[in-house]
Amino acid sequence: MSATIVDKLLAEDAIPSGFSFDNCRRNAFMEKQGITFPTARKTGTTICGVIYKDGVVLGADTRATGGSIVCDLNCEKIHFISDNIYCCGAGTAADTEFTTKMVSSRMELLKLRTGREGRVISALRMLKQYLFRYQGYISAALVLGGVDVTGPALYTVYPHGSTAKLPYVTMGSGSLAAMSVFEDRFKMDMTEDEAKALVCDAIKAGITNDLGSGSNVDITVIRKGSVQVFRPYEVVCTKSQRQGDYTFPRGTTIVTSSAEMVPFSALQVTDEEVMEL
Repeated sequence: MSATIVDKLLAEDAIPSGFSFDNCRRNAFMEKQGITFPTARKTGTTICGVIYKDGVVLGADTRATGGSIVCDLNCEKIHFISDNIYCCGAGTAADTEFTTKMVSSRMELLKLRTGREGRVISALRMLKQYLFRYQGYISAALVLGGVDVTGPALYTVYPHGSTAKLPYVTMGSGSLAAMSVFEDRFKMDMTEDEAKALVCDAIKAGITNDLGSGSNVDITVIRKGSVQVFRPYEVVCTKSQRQGDYTFPRGTTIVTSSAEMVPFSALQVTDEEVMEL
């Protein structure tokens, strides 16, 4: 068989190079048919942490949203892992809550089995392996901090399972604003008061520059042998007073017709929102 024929056969079997626009044409056709596609879900949170001379300070805002609606003004985003380890969560509220509860129970079982205080790296290993197993479908972006026999430790855990160890970290939609405060004012071997003030200002920067973050600033200080929780540490967004009176006397609205109440069993859910952090 000549080389020309072999080259021709290989060219026919080769995978075509370049971009394939088949899905684009398919999507355009489906849009013309009136089919709507799911959109990317936006979450809103500002969480951060910093290592100081004697421990770790974690901070978070308290606003939980469902789409463009504020679902909870005082949501707790700093979760208990063990007596010396806490974790801030951003993403879907249910995912962050139950993921941290699962790791908290495993850390307690490990403590009972070994008779020793749990290490931060042990909780980190459990979190990253659990999240990697689900390939990002668990929407939990975490800031893990604590103090163990090796000293203070601070990590970020991304939804796909990747991690990083840093002296100061931020996560969430307001993380860029918070990071700008850290990069400007962070220094090594800070005192506890300096660390709390820095974390508070970082969270406030996220609250004031990000619509998905808001309400109050929660702070948890983890030291060797003790933990102090400030909830709230500072109230940033206070509810304004109504300028007018919106109460109307009975009979203001005229009833033109009446109908029997529809039972709940006859209702159908056409749209729903998941509460996000």
